[in-house]
Amino acid sequence: ILSVVVLFAGVVFIYWAEINMYLSKNKSESDTDLDTHVQSIYNVTTDDSNTERINRWAAALRMFQEKPITGWGPNTYQHKYAPFQISWQKTKISTNMGNLGNAHSEFIGPLAEMGLPGMLLVMLLVVVALNRAMKLFYNGTTLLTKYAGLFITLSLVTYYVHGLLNNYLDVDKANVAIWTAMGSIVALDVFHNKEQNSEVESSS
Repeated sequence: ILSVVVLFAGVVFIYWAEINMYLSKNKSESDTDLDTHVQSIYNVTTDDSNTERINRWAAALRMFQEKPITGWGPNTYQHKYAPFQISWQKTKISTNMGNLGNAHSEFIGPLAEMGLPGMLLVMLLVVVALNRAMKLFYNGTTLLTKYAGLFITLSLVTYYVHGLLNNYLDVDKANVAIWTAMGSIVALDVFHNKEQNSEVESSS
C-alpha cells in the first residue's frame, strides 16, 4: 500500500503541469445528471463546491502556519478561518460568518485546530484502528471475528479515504458510525485476546 501511495505521489509530482492543464479545461459543474456530476469531481476551476473546498484548505494551512504547534483550538476552525481567506480564492459561496461548514478534510482540519501534534495524533488513531482491525481478520479464531474485522477495515478505509477531501465527524450520523466501528474493534479484540488467554491457561 505504501509503495502504491509513493508511486502515485511521484507520478502526480512529475506530471503535475500536464495534470493541472487537463483539470483547468474541465468546466463541468455539479448536476443531477450522473455523467456530468461525475465529471464535475475534478473540475477545480469553475465548480463552486470544488473551488470552495480548495479555499477552505488554503485557509486552514495559513492558520496552521500562524500556530503550528498549538493550533487554534478544537472545533474553532469555522469561527476563525474567515480572515485567512484570500480574495482571489474566494467563490460565490464563500462566507465570513462561519456558518457553512468546516475545513472539508479530516486531516487538514485538525492541523489548523490542534497544530501538527493534533494531526499526527489523528493519523496515529487511523493507523492503530486499521492495524487492529486487520489483525482481527488475519488472527481471528472464528469466521465471525475474521469477517467482522474485514468489514470494519473496509468501512474505515472507505471513510478515511473520503476524509482526505471532506469531513463529517462533526455530524452525528457519521460520528456514531465511525466510533461504533472503532468500539467494535476493541470489543472483538478483547474477546479474541480472552480466547487466546484461556487457551494458554488451559494448556499450562
